[in-house]
Amino acid sequence: MTLAGGALCFAGRSAFTFAADSTGSKIISPGCRTSKVKVARIYLGGKTDFSLWPKPNLDFKEEIRSYESQFAKLAPQFSDVDWAVNELVATPSAAAALRDKIADVDGILVIHLNMGVASALNEIVRWGKPTFIFAAPYSGHEWTEFGSMRKKANVECILTADYSQLGPAVRPFRAIHHLKNAKICNLTTTDFTDYAAQMKDKFGTQIQMIPLDRMLKLYDSIPDADVKAEADRWLKGAEKVVEPPEDEIVKSCRLALAFEKLLDEENATVMTVDCYGSMYKPLCKTYAFPCFGITRLNDMGLAGVCESDLRCAMTQIILQGLSGKPGFISDPTVDESTNSIILAHCLGSRKMDGPDGQMAPYKIRTIMERQEGAVAQVQMRKGQRVTQAILAGTDLMPYFTGEIIDAPVGIEVDRGCRTKITVKVDGDAEKLWQNWSNGLHRVTCYGDVSKDLRRFCKYKNIKMVNEAV
Repeated sequence: MTLAGGALCFAGRSAFTFAADSTGSKIISPGCRTSKVKVARIYLGGKTDFSLWPKPNLDFKEEIRSYESQFAKLAPQFSDVDWAVNELVATPSAAAALRDKIADVDGILVIHLNMGVASALNEIVRWGKPTFIFAAPYSGHEWTEFGSMRKKANVECILTADYSQLGPAVRPFRAIHHLKNAKICNLTTTDFTDYAAQMKDKFGTQIQMIPLDRMLKLYDSIPDADVKAEADRWLKGAEKVVEPPEDEIVKSCRLALAFEKLLDEENATVMTVDCYGSMYKPLCKTYAFPCFGITRLNDMGLAGVCESDLRCAMTQIILQGLSGKPGFISDPTVDESTNSIILAHCLGSRKMDGPDGQMAPYKIRTIMERQEGAVAQVQMRKGQRVTQAILAGTDLMPYFTGEIIDAPVGIEVDRGCRTKITVKVDGDAEKLWQNWSNGLHRVTCYGDVSKDLRRFCKYKNIKMVNEAV
């Protein structure tokens, strides 16, 4: 049975033009520029020999209308979703008829309506697609097998009367979609072909090397008027300019607009620069540091990543897909006395709540250890829950969660990087540093997204490890 009117409308953003306000881009959702997340929505129910629960005369059209009203209430959470399949099925043969239609979907949302549909569900699960089962109370007794099904198949489930959980159900599909459609532009001369091949093979992500000469041509192509307008926006928005001279700010804005132009030409989603390696002298010292440009892309809902850190780039795509919010890459240091970890980096993202959120207060500073360049020193929000993670290789995700208890960004704080947050760890900070592995950098986003991250990792066969416990 095909259901009419299943697709929700998408309210797109304005055309992508450089030197525009940072919310103006042609992305469909944070981290994904041109395509919608394709989800098969399958209502699992109908008349069978055992369809007596929750009641023999269940009106399936009315049940579906009830769910459609819930999807309508949550419409903003699905504005980037293409309901590629929207069907009611009760039998294995009816399910099997959909198999070709779900070939290119990012995931399957199964909504359990009544008893007697186990064989149809088994057929759907057999396809191996990432599948999320939503089962409200009284939907049927099949839930008794969901636990064992989760252990054996590519399936996640939630049993709840809270229909707002339909939104989180599709978040892991969004992260899968973003990875599959992401293109990372890496400005470096350092070889990364082996890592790129691994990411392409498992996740579909493209990583492309960008030569310096192309970047410099784009840098020179930005009109002076656009650069001035961008610099004025940065200066107007800042609480204070502390060290950088005006010409450093202007150069940084020119490079920021060049980054946006590059991503537009490449239809790419992520920019990263080997700023402390092969690009330090020929780009940063000679022209401009990339920090403004990276911050600006994060503010827009695309992604900017420091130091050609491709692992952080991959992690930010995932967290952005799950949360709709950018990441903050950090150099951590631990304080056991407060059971906390201090996450610090000179480059801060001003819109940690996402591209449509409010801009956090910021000062314009130099890079602390270099005493040069221009960066946004961002005042993050105390009391905010956060998640930190890193995709290590293709199959390991160390992570932890916590709460920001301090955000020391005053000029008087002259240790560590410019933007800092002190995060009280959920668990044990001593165990966290003792269990720490896979390098220094991690990516932090606002919100506790560990449940969504766990579902994503399940779908992609990634071991998720909480280092703080």
